[in-house]
Amino acid sequence: MKILIADDSRVMRQIVLRTLRQAGFSSHDFVEAEDGLDALNKVGSEQPDLVLSDWNMPNMTGIELLRQLRANGNAVPFGFVTSEGSPEMRELAAGAGALFLIAKPFTADTFADALGAVLV
Repeated sequence: MKILIADDSRVMRQIVLRTLRQAGFSSHDFVEAEDGLDALNKVGSEQPDLVLSDWNMPNMTGIELLRQLRANGNAVPFGFVTSEGSPEMRELAAGAGALFLIAKPFTADTFADALGAVLV
């Protein structure tokens, strides 16, 4: 399976990647995007099986990315990895079609719990 990681921080993309590997998902292919617009383009060209996206990014936010994907008829499984995890944000994410929202700081166990059902 291919996982697209969208975050405007290169360091955070690497932390997410490392945590995914620690959670036991090291056999997957990974693609990185530097913001929501880059992620939107890479969903088209790379056809990932899962998108993990930050919420706050320049050019296109994570929620804008999710809404644009769904408006385009793309149903790729989508989850947020973000520093904000208020009940309102979780409700907004779920309403837009996100499968989960992982709030920072996170652990390998957090990823295993959230992605275990998605990456079977």
